[in-house]
Amino acid sequence: MTTFAILIISDTYAATPLVDCQRFIQASIQLGHQIDHVFLYGNAVMSAMSEPDLPADEPDEAAKLAQLCLAANIPLLYCATAAEKRGIFNPRAGYTLAGLAEFGMRLENTDKLIQF
Repeated sequence: MTTFAILIISDTYAATPLVDCQRFIQASIQLGHQIDHVFLYGNAVMSAMSEPDLPADEPDEAAKLAQLCLAANIPLLYCATAAEKRGIFNPRAGYTLAGLAEFGMRLENTDKLIQF
């Protein structure tokens, strides 16, 4: 069994990193692996916005990721500094504020880091 940490740095509304991340988490769990945490950094912290302005026909993948992480008991963390720089002060449910130091310390408990 492998313990993974997931780092998302991609702009989550311009590509499919959240969908890919969800698929990876689901497949990993099905294969008996463990996800220690998911950490959002850079533009990826935009996923933590409490009320994103999405087109009506676009699914809210950030909410789906939060639901998956909650159901699987996976901490879903976002970078405090990156969020502050982008004006995110009131995150959506399921997202937890953390710093790079916490991310670094959590990596000690993992076997592999996967980046999206």
